[in-house]
Parts: sequence; C-alpha cells; structure tokens
Amino acid sequence: MEIGRIKLQEITEEMQNSYLDYAMSVIVGRALPDIRDGLKPVHRRILYTMWEEGLRFHARFRKSATVVGSCLGRYHPHGDIAVYDSLARLAQEFSMRYPLVNGQGNFGSLDGDAPAAMRYTECRLTLLAEEMLQDIEKETVGWADNYDGTRQEPQVLPAKVPQLLLNGSMGIAVGMATNIPPHNLSELVDAIIFLISNPRVTSDDLMKIVKGPDFPTGGAIYDRQAILQAYSTGKGAVVTRAIAEIIEDKKGARQIIVSEIPYQVNKATLLETIAELIKDKKIDGVRDIRDESNKDGVRIVIDLKSEAYPQKVLNRLYKLTDLQKTFHLNMLALTENGLQPQVLSIKGFLEHYVEHRYKVITRRAQFDLARARERAHILAGLKKALDQIDAVISTIKKSATKEIAHAALCQKFKLSEAQATAILEMKLQTLAGLERQKIEEELKEKKRLMEELEALLKSPKKILEMIKSDLLYLKEKYGDERRTKIFTSPVGEFKEEDLIPEEECIITLTQGGYIKRLNPKNYRAQHRGGKGVAGITTREEDYVRYLACVNTHDNLLFFTSSGRVFQTKAYEIPEASRVARGQAIVNFLELSSKEEVNALVALKENLKNKKKGEQKTNNVATEENYLVMMTKNGIIKKTAIEDFANVRRSGLAAIKLTKNDELRWVRTSSGFDEIILVTAKGQSIHFKEKDARPMGRAAGGVRGIRLKKGDEIVGMDVIKNSKLDGKNEKQELLVVMANGYGKKTDLKQFKVQRRGGSGIKAAQVTAKTGQIVAAKILEAGEEELIAISQKGQVIRTSLVSISSLGRATQGVRIMKLEEGDKVASVTCL
Repeated sequence: MEIGRIKLQEITEEMQNSYLDYAMSVIVGRALPDIRDGLKPVHRRILYTMWEEGLRFHARFRKSATVVGSCLGRYHPHGDIAVYDSLARLAQEFSMRYPLVNGQGNFGSLDGDAPAAMRYTECRLTLLAEEMLQDIEKETVGWADNYDGTRQEPQVLPAKVPQLLLNGSMGIAVGMATNIPPHNLSELVDAIIFLISNPRVTSDDLMKIVKGPDFPTGGAIYDRQAILQAYSTGKGAVVTRAIAEIIEDKKGARQIIVSEIPYQVNKATLLETIAELIKDKKIDGVRDIRDESNKDGVRIVIDLKSEAYPQKVLNRLYKLTDLQKTFHLNMLALTENGLQPQVLSIKGFLEHYVEHRYKVITRRAQFDLARARERAHILAGLKKALDQIDAVISTIKKSATKEIAHAALCQKFKLSEAQATAILEMKLQTLAGLERQKIEEELKEKKRLMEELEALLKSPKKILEMIKSDLLYLKEKYGDERRTKIFTSPVGEFKEEDLIPEEECIITLTQGGYIKRLNPKNYRAQHRGGKGVAGITTREEDYVRYLACVNTHDNLLFFTSSGRVFQTKAYEIPEASRVARGQAIVNFLELSSKEEVNALVALKENLKNKKKGEQKTNNVATEENYLVMMTKNGIIKKTAIEDFANVRRSGLAAIKLTKNDELRWVRTSSGFDEIILVTAKGQSIHFKEKDARPMGRAAGGVRGIRLKKGDEIVGMDVIKNSKLDGKNEKQELLVVMANGYGKKTDLKQFKVQRRGGSGIKAAQVTAKTGQIVAAKILEAGEEELIAISQKGQVIRTSLVSISSLGRATQGVRIMKLEEGDKVASVTCL
C-alpha cells in the first residue's frame, strides 16, 4: 500500500530484509576472505594502493599515514584505525607466516604492544606481495567502480601466490566465522603441483604433502588423525603446544626454557598467568620466572626448586596455561566470484586457486595476444611503406593536408587507418638500414609470440604447465623450512611415565610422616664400622622409620597402621637432596590423624594389572600373585594381588585388625614360597606360605607366631622357593640390632616348622646389642646395606663385610652410633 511517496510495510519484513542486507554486506564486503586471492577487501585495497604509489620492495619507504590516507580517499570509506591495524598486521612476522608489507618502525610485538602511530612508521611492499599484484594491468582480473565512482578498483588480485592457505585468515562475520591457519609455501606448492597432475586425489592424499599448519611462531601440533579430519571436512580442532626443554644451568639447578609459543598467544599475558598460578599455589616447584626474549627469538626461563620434578611442572603449565592451546579450524571463504560463503576441504581450496590462476593466465595471454596483433599490424604497415618508400613520400608530398595524405595512403597502398597514421608519424631515422632491419625482426618476433599465445590458449595442458612453472619459481625463491613441528600421536596418549626415565631410587619415610625420593649415588660406599654421613635433617624427636629401594615407574602401595592401603607412583614422590627432610606424606595420602604408614610395596605395572586366577598351580610360579601382610602381634594374612588393582584416592581396607594391633609389614609372594618371622627379642619361625590360606581384603588373618609377653614382630620376609627359578644359591637372613650390631645367618639353620608355634632363636639379644630392629632375607644381586638411625645418620656398606654367623650369636658392629641414638631402618641395594 502506498500513500503518496510513502510505502507501508510490515516491520518484521522490513527488519528481516534490512538485517539480511547488513549481514551480506559484512560477510562479502568486510569479514571473509575471497578464496581466489585470500584477501579481505581492506587488505586488497591496501596492497593495490601501495602498488599504485610505486611502493615496491626496492623503492624508498613511505610513511604509513600516506598509504592509509590514499587508501581511505580512493577505495576504503571506513575508519583510519581499521585500515592502519590491517596494514600493521600484514607487516607482523609473528602474525603472518610470509609478511606482505615490509615495515620499518614499531609494528607491535608478541607481548600485545600496539603498533606505533601511523605517522611514525613506514612501509613498502615485500617481494612476495609484488607477486600477488603482477600482471594486474593486463586485464587479468575484473574491475569495479570505487565507492564514489571516480576510480576503478580490482575485484580480486591476480595472486600468483596461494595466499589464503599461505598466511591464513581470521574473521567474524554475521552468523559465521572463519579461522584458517597459515601453511608452508614449499608444501603448498608441492601439493598444488600434485593436484594438477592427479586431479582425482583426495584430501588425505594431499595431507601427505601438506603436513598441517605452519605457524610463524613455530611451536608443535599433535594428533595426525585430528589434523586429517579437520582438513578433510574443513572444520576441526588441532592441539598446539609451546616448545619447551628442561635443562640444568651451570650451578646444577634445573630450568624450563620455552623457546617457541603457540600461534596468537600473548606472551606478556602468558607470563602473568603463570605468575598468578604460582602465587595461588596451583603450580608448585617454581622458584622464579623471567622473560629473556630479544630480537633473536622467544626465551622464557622458569627456574625450578631443587625438590621439584621438572616434567610434572611442565605438564601443569601445559594444562593450566596457553603453553598448550587448541586451534579451531573453520575453513570458510567466499566462492562464486566472492559472493558465496562456503566451508571447503583443503582439496577444495587448492582447486579454487588453480581455477583462479587458470583464468588469470588465460586473460593475460588474451591481453598479450591482442597487443601483439595490434603491434604486428602496425609493423606490417611500416614494412610495406619502407618497401615502397619513394611512392609513399611522393603521395604525401602531393597531398594538400594531413587528412588528404591519410586517405590517399589508405586507398593507394591498401593500408588501415592505424597503419596510415603510424606511417605519417614515422620519423626519417626509420629510413636507415638498421632501423628497417629492427622493424622486420620485431615483426618476426611478434608473429612468433602470437603463435605461442594462440597455442597456449588452445591447450589447457600448457596453461596448467605454466601454473606449475610459476609455483616452482615461487618455491625456489621464497620457500623455506617448516617451523611448526608435528607429532602424530594425540597429546592425551602421552603418559607422564613415558617421559620419565626408569631408574633406581630410594624412598625414605620418617616417624613424623615426612617422605622423599633420592638417588642412591648420593651415598658413597664406606667400610663397615664407620660413622656414615648425614642422610636426612629431621625435626626434634623425629627419626627415619622406613627406607626402600624401588624403581621410579613402580606403583607404590602404602599400608597404614590401621590396615588401609593407598597408592601412588614412585616418581610422584618429590626428589630431594641427601640432607633434606622431604615433604609431609599427608600431602599425597588422605591419612587420618591416628594412622601411620608402616609398609610400602612397589608393584610393577604388569603385576598390578594381573587378572584374577592367573597364579600357577604346579608348584612352580614365575610371578607375584599375593600380598602377605603381618601385624605387630603376629597375625598373618595372604590376599590375591589383583584385589589391590584399583586403589581409591581415599584408600581401601587391606586387613581387619583386632584391638591394640597394627599392620606392620607387607610383602609380595607367588603362593608357593616360604615365610620367616623375627621378633624383637630374638625369636623366629620359618614356615611354608601354603599354611596361610588366601583371604579377602575384609578378613583378619591367622596366627603366624606365638609371642611371649612384651615381645613383638620386627621383621617378616618372603623366602623365594628355590624350585621356582631352578637356582640353589645360598640364602641368608640378615639381622640388624638397635645398637648398630648385625650379622648374616645361613637360612638352612632355620628349620621349617608349622605356623603358630613359638619358633627358635634367631640372634643372641643382649644389652650391648639392643633388641632386633630389622630382619630380612638377602636376595641375589643385593650387594650393599644402607642403615639409617633415628637421628638421621646413614651408613652405606658392603654386605660382604658383614660376618656370616650362627643363629645364637650377637653379630658384629655395623654402625657406630652417637649416645642415645638407635638404628631405625635398613635397606639393601
């Protein structure tokens, strides 16, 4: 309905139409790149303005303000800040894999610093940008009026370079967005040539050449399968990581050095985030962090504390900061002459590039052919005139005017108007012999060129070969090595233990609940009877209660006095120096205030993951099948090892205890071994493991030895049956007493009895020796003894130096103790 010049319309329809017009204007005219040259309108206008201004690579730099002003006045009627920001990004080496603008001055930094004002910076085109614009004057692309109709601007650039994939693009339109990563030029060239030669290849085939994104900041990307998926569908996520290494400085302190960061990560913000996480205790073990980056590259230094585990700290940094970041690919670009937004695979992108270059080369050849024909036509006329020069001169002399002469030449010599005009404008010097020869040679050259161009236009194969030739030229001149490393495995498949070396280590646990891990090399071997070295700094009235030699990859089962069990990895225990106290075990285990860790068992992964019922039944066992537990009051229990395969963080019940009893020892067994128990007052009992039947975790166990009043168990060990491995090596029981005495005794002196009896004497306990504090069976390969006292003194001595004596003897001095000190724990290496 119309009223005068006013047209009535539903507001919903008007809003819909207006919004769609606005949306399409943003999509086509601002936010999304054209798939042909990979540029948004603002970037295309900037480059063309610089081309018009003559700002080539070898020209003098010109103020950025000049370029911005010219671009605004001629082609881009928007804000100057928008144009300058776009120009600055084209010059940033950390944003563009192959910059298109050569900038002089401050164009911003990885720390998020903004470029200097446009009046301070200067710019010109790079050589690669010139390749984008070459042949634009040969009608190779379409043209359109600028915003005020005073000039013509290119709708797209000839783009010899595959710019869209080369430098990528990022843009947010209305209802859609694009995020295309940059790539390596050499890989793209090889892929396009492969596609031209094999049009039926798949995106997966092309991805064997284009390995994935190649970011200007380097870094690493993970998961080959995810990369293939993203490039095949046009959408997907790729995990990127910084390049970091763990080193030791000159003083032996460990550092994490970050030399490359993920693409589009603000370095200053990254450092602030790390500092906040350290301050909030979300990342432990960091002593200092500083930025040592310079013009040569990124260098972030993270100094670690001595007790920190570097790989664990680095993994936390990956998890909590932008040192690991996901890049979401959305390969959306404008197709159909820049009018249709479309998500494409990598093959689709490369096919559109080849199609664009095919059209550009075709139009260039048509332009050159037209010009060659025009020139050849003129040259043919000049040659005809020179061949009849006297008659030509006579005709001109007889003509009254220039126009009459022009008409006479056309009529008499059968010349075209263009040829007649060229003859009238011909200089007398053309009559010289050499000049005549030049005209004839140029005419021949033009005819040869016309034949080549006509042949080119008739042969699609030759046009494709020319595209290949142009690409190989680009690769040779501008190609470089890939910066971003690619790992085929997903990040999630990297296990922490895969990055940790398997090595022997010592775990110590004090009465006060402090635990640490250290290298056995920290203790040098000494002769028996020596004083030893300081092994730990303990608090007053604290002493070392447990010492074990394990592998860093072992699963550690911690059994508490109340009969519960907890689990952790050996490498998760913080490494500390020889004299350090360590860290409180309550930081790792959820212990109650009334329970202590009394036993530790190291399980290999294959033992931990045993399936139920795998134990042997033929009296020959090659694996550990059971955990044998012993309490201080002489109760023994045997439980299948698979019952402890999945220990919760809050712990599991391992044994049911009676009042005033405590769980003290836990050992692994095959089911066909033998058990020996030793008491504080020197009694021992040796019986077959079969005497203790297997029980569930909730059971309480059976009697192992009958104790006299005031006595308790101080040692329990499993004797590996010699039938199991076919060996008949001598086996000995090591006994260590509180005042530093000890001895070895042949196991044959301990007869096999039934469990539950009072046993026989294992050592002569006197006031000089003190009560027995530890007893264990020596195993093959064990060569040295490490003993630690309640006050932290440690001695490491050869087992060979400890005498082998009978059962009812006092032993020899192993360790000289200070007054009031006692041996707390021993282990063998």
